[in-house]
Amino acid sequence: MIQLNIHNCPFCNPDSDRELILESEAAYSIFDKFPVNKGHVLVIPKRHCSDYFELTFKEQSACWLMVNSVKKIVLKKFNPDGFNIGINVSEAAGQTVSHVHIHLIPRYNGDVQEPRGGVRGVIPERKNY
Repeated sequence: MIQLNIHNCPFCNPDSDRELILESEAAYSIFDKFPVNKGHVLVIPKRHCSDYFELTFKEQSACWLMVNSVKKIVLKKFNPDGFNIGINVSEAAGQTVSHVHIHLIPRYNGDVQEPRGGVRGVIPERKNY
């Protein structure tokens, strides 16, 4: 895997023991170190960039192609009932690592009491409509 020398960035300098799922010229995917659910994956562009909207169209496309491919792997390995996909952009949106990453979170029937609203739950009191 290509490693950059951006200090203190866990995605530019991933731990050698992290399992690489897929890799392309512009992106790679690994299992989340702190998974929300079994099979939680991160898709990460190789170029250090903190804001998804500052990625080039090619980089964005490479990430989404990888999301589609890794979803098939997760489906086969973990057999989830659904998925949530999300990107946190900035601290105000919950971003804790300043390097773009897309969360692919497998969902399982019964993993939460009321799944309705899905990603709208980022603001719990506005989840239901």
